[in-house]
Amino acid sequence: MKRPSPTCTPYKKGVSNMREKVIEHHLVMETEKAGGKAVKLVSPSFAGMPDRLILLADGKMGFVEVKAPGQKPRPLQLKRHAMLRRLGYQVFVLDAMEDIPAVLKAIAHMPDGKGGGGA
Repeated sequence: MKRPSPTCTPYKKGVSNMREKVIEHHLVMETEKAGGKAVKLVSPSFAGMPDRLILLADGKMGFVEVKAPGQKPRPLQLKRHAMLRRLGYQVFVLDAMEDIPAVLKAIAHMPDGKGGGGA
């Protein structure tokens, strides 16, 4: 009996995870093209934080949670997003490469006093 090829094996987590990594890579590349940095956040002592901290010119910053297409943040992630927003930071959930320019534009044009700019 012939085994199915790995691309046909219904291993949803691995397939969606690969797609998430592709979107995240494009976010990093597009942020760097815009002159910024997309810092990977690893916070073992504070789970649920977004995947990337986007740093742009003039002190503009925002958090980005990267998901595979159609996937939603887990409840703990939503709790962290709400906490960050209450503190005045922008938080984005990104699940499509075509949304990257809009996310970067929103971060770059955020008003002072909303997570960026100023002293």
